Amino acid sequence: MSNVVSVTRFKAFPPLMWILLFGSFITRGSYYMVWPFLAVILYEKFALSATHVGLILSSAAVISVLVSFVGSALSDRIGRHQLMYASGILYIISFSLLAEVNSIAGYALVITLCSIATALWRPLTSALIGDIIDDKATRELAMQSLYFIVNVGCAVGPMLGLWLGLTGEQSSFYITAAAFAFLLVLLWWGFHQHSKFDAESLKANQSTTSDVHTQPASTVKEKSAGSEKIIKVLTADKLLQCLILANILCMFIYAQMDSSLIQYLTRAKVPDLLELISAMIFTNALVIISTQFLLLKLMASLSLVSRIQIGLVLLMCSQIWLAVNPLTLFWGWIGAIVVMSLAETILFPTMNVHIDRLAPEHLRGAYFGAASFYEFGYAIAPLGGGIILDQLGGSWLFFIAAALTLVVMYLYSILDKLPRPDFVKIES
Repeated sequence: MSNVVSVTRFKAFPPLMWILLFGSFITRGSYYMVWPFLAVILYEKFALSATHVGLILSSAAVISVLVSFVGSALSDRIGRHQLMYASGILYIISFSLLAEVNSIAGYALVITLCSIATALWRPLTSALIGDIIDDKATRELAMQSLYFIVNVGCAVGPMLGLWLGLTGEQSSFYITAAAFAFLLVLLWWGFHQHSKFDAESLKANQSTTSDVHTQPASTVKEKSAGSEKIIKVLTADKLLQCLILANILCMFIYAQMDSSLIQYLTRAKVPDLLELISAMIFTNALVIISTQFLLLKLMASLSLVSRIQIGLVLLMCSQIWLAVNPLTLFWGWIGAIVVMSLAETILFPTMNVHIDRLAPEHLRGAYFGAASFYEFGYAIAPLGGGIILDQLGGSWLFFIAAALTLVVMYLYSILDKLPRPDFVKIES
């Protein structure tokens, strides 16, 4: 019966949703065909230290996090599709420049532009799904489908790039630029088709607006007050503050796979480097795709904090494995990534559910807004990891990450003991 319901909900997807799914597949696939090898290119081209590479990547990431805070609010004013066109064009320009740039300053600038485009695009895609799908269950299925298809793209991209001989080549950034150009054409067609789709829905239900980008005045007012609510929550809810700190550390640990691990392997001159990096990215995505729903089902009877603690134990084990794995043991690196990916599969969806359950109904937006601070852990990871690599070495980096996992486990263990405010008084 549930399969029939799912099929019916899939059929309820508007044409624009299918374009978003297909577009996410081709853009993520082409993105991960080239982007993870950026640290390799910077090292081989300019012989930069791990700290310098980390500084470039972290600076761009911090700026992109700050941009993401205002991206969604800006889209409410000027329209979702206009800002998606703008960020798509920025993607095309920045990746095209990335294929040609030849200086360190040029790389720093263009990487920042790429990161800004990404920071704008991701929340816009999620917000657009909320705009075009009214039914809550169908919308959740759409979100899950988007997460799934993104990971499929992440799995296919690196291996396809390796097979085509494009991995690690600077000129291959043109592929990502071309993918986004194609997606913008599809979006232009999709927005026009959705206008027709929405017009038909308007006839069936007068409460549905034909303009997917127009928000009710009350919604805009509520979002404009979001920053004040976030500040009140952050200063009054000690549990939330502890949770944010724990998840910033968690993101810092996890992000070492995307930046510092690749730098470590590059500088250590491990055999078959490009093949290893591609295989790790493929393994990470494949594990998530194949185990996401199975693990959630197996852990359904456990509390959220218990699930998170299990995920943290796996994350700590993966860091210790990375620290002790011999440089030449190819499948040892893959095994560590399998364990780390299982941790990610448990942790990331559960963190979102945890926030959703903690948030009072009238402050849900404020809580999810505060949760975006997690991304600072991801943003500072390249710099922090680069400094540790330069000063102490790769093994110490992952031993320190394992120790930080213990800190995160402790912070989660004391959450229930922390005071929470009277949320009625915080209501605006």
